Amino acid sequence: MRKFFISTVVLLGLSMNVNAQKSPPAPPTKTELINIKSRELDKRYNTEKKLILNHPLATKKMKRDQLKALNEKYRSQKKLLRKM
Repeated sequence: MRKFFISTVVLLGLSMNVNAQKSPPAPPTKTELINIKSRELDKRYNTEKKLILNHPLATKKMKRDQLKALNEKYRSQKKLLRKM
């Protein structure tokens, strides 16, 4: 009886170990990776733009200059993503 109990526990432990070893998810394809990075870039751009526009102490000229620099940075990063 004791051997039967030990063997069933070992068998259950081994079967659970085999079930737990599932294959890892497949890595994203190049287009999926580019789409993910593009969405992250858009999200970051929109938050930075919102922060610039809602800044209480910045003057209109300062905001315009900061938005101009942000747009240039965004355009260059988008261009790099498209080249990939």
